[in-house]
Amino acid sequence: MFPGDDGGGAAGYIAGWRPSSVSPQAAAFARDVISKTGPQGRERVKNPLWAAAKLADYAVPLGLDPIPEVLLHPSVIERFARCAPGLSGVARRTLRTNLRFIARRVVPELAPAGVPLPRERAKQPYSPAEIAGYLALADAQPAASRRMRAAGLVCLGAGAGLIRGDLRAVHGTDVICRSGGVIVAVRGARPRAVPVLSRYHGRLLAAARFAGTAPVCGGADPGRRNITTPLARSLSGGTGLPRLDTSRLRATWLADVAELPVRPPRSCTPPGSPAPSGSAICSPRWSRPARPRRSGC
Repeated sequence: MFPGDDGGGAAGYIAGWRPSSVSPQAAAFARDVISKTGPQGRERVKNPLWAAAKLADYAVPLGLDPIPEVLLHPSVIERFARCAPGLSGVARRTLRTNLRFIARRVVPELAPAGVPLPRERAKQPYSPAEIAGYLALADAQPAASRRMRAAGLVCLGAGAGLIRGDLRAVHGTDVICRSGGVIVAVRGARPRAVPVLSRYHGRLLAAARFAGTAPVCGGADPGRRNITTPLARSLSGGTGLPRLDTSRLRATWLADVAELPVRPPRSCTPPGSPAPSGSAICSPRWSRPARPRRSGC
């Protein structure tokens, strides 16, 4: 039993873990090696149990002995991560991470060597014409509320790079004019202030004024994950545009931010030059005061 555990803690969970999706021999191997990894919480042992069982279920039919020194060898872990059928790229990386953790605890004399796994490509940003098409579709919505919410969705995604819960939780009062520009006060787990690209200021401010104290993208509960789904569906009309994806809107914002000029130091900034966000004006150049002359003796 783990220190600090009662019978229903991690040790009890490991002892009673018998999944039907893997063979009994693979489940027994997983229970044996995870019980040797040291004190952990019940929630922490679920993923390692599943990783060890998947490894054994793959390796035992190939003729390998179900013992830690064989199955937790670095070459076996890498072969499983690269060649096991029916796994996505994310699942392969997650399983390999968990198996390396188990190997470091159970067989520390075997040092796993890292081999890079293929990763998914980044989302393709939208072109300026596609963003203009989505904004035109937003203006063509039959109801004023749908027009404002759709425009706010595009502006928050492509203008501030917000996705998921940060996007759903933005209220109209969170869009603030400050220092000649517009910022969005993001709530949630990582509260922060995000500047908005200047080309989206007008539409976002109009959507925020319409929303007031309500969420800009609509809905009453930001915890619901399907708030933006009807808006994205309404902006996927018969104009040749792909279905609106908030992840691609964020990729568009990242691409636009990468093209902004880097702001030089204040003492080297030419007078009246625009700031990187295009929403403020830099202060005039600072001049060094004249050095006093020493009188000759």
